[in-house]
This record gives sequence, structure tokens and C-alpha cells, in this order.
Amino acid sequence: MDRPRACDRLRPMGRLILALCLLAAPALADSVLEGTVTHVRDGDTIEIGETAVRLSGLHAPEMDEAGGREARAFMVELVSGKVVLCQLEGRRSYDREIGTCALDGDDIAGLLVAAGLGRDCPRFSGGRYRHLETAEGRELRLPRYCRP
Repeated sequence: MDRPRACDRLRPMGRLILALCLLAAPALADSVLEGTVTHVRDGDTIEIGETAVRLSGLHAPEMDEAGGREARAFMVELVSGKVVLCQLEGRRSYDREIGTCALDGDDIAGLLVAAGLGRDCPRFSGGRYRHLETAEGRELRLPRYCRP
């Protein structure tokens, strides 16, 4: 994992976007979830206590696809046992809440994309991670549901 390089690519815009997202809706304060990551399902789903959170706007390969195990391993090393802060969107995908999560102020989904292990999912991200995509990441299959 090359977190410093990924963080450097994310920091200028990613932190600003995350801060704005977290501060923009004080009326939704009850949709902020902070806690310790107890489990990493795969590259785009983490669990905080009993709550599963699907990272919004991110596509990471499934475990049986090329890059899936690497994406999960990156997330395990990055967030397992650490406290994260998530702004939940109030939507669900299967058994998961959907939200944008940060570790020490860094957008977790952005770190995965910047590491070349995930892709921007424009249908749900509005393109917020596109500038972080790497050549390696662009080799990952983008599923139909991510296309606008």
C-alpha cells in the first residue's frame, strides 16, 4: 500500500469535498456515523459495528474478479480497527447504508481509486473520483450500473 502517494493525490480536492459534504447538511446530523471498522467485506464495503456501509461513488472489483482480493487487502490494511467518520446518504443498497467515509480526514474511496484498485462510478459520484483514477485502475471493468 502506498498511502502517502495516494493521499497526496487526494488531499487538495478530496478533503475539501469531504469537508463540504460533512458540513453541508446540519439537519442530517443523525446520518453521520463514527466508529471503529470491525470488518472489511471487499474494496467498497466496510462494517462499523453492526452497520455495513457501501462507499458511495466507488466501484471496486468483486472478490472473484481480477483485482478484487487486492482491493480488499488494501482496505483491510487501511481501515481495519481504525475509527472512521461516514456521512450516510439515507439510501440503502441491499443490507448496506450508502455513504462517504473518511479516515483522518482522507476520503477512503478516493484513496482506493488513487491506489489504482478502484474506479470512479460516475452514475453515483458525479465524477468526483475521476481525477484520481490511475492507468492501472482504468484497466478494471466498469460495471453497467456505474455508467450515467
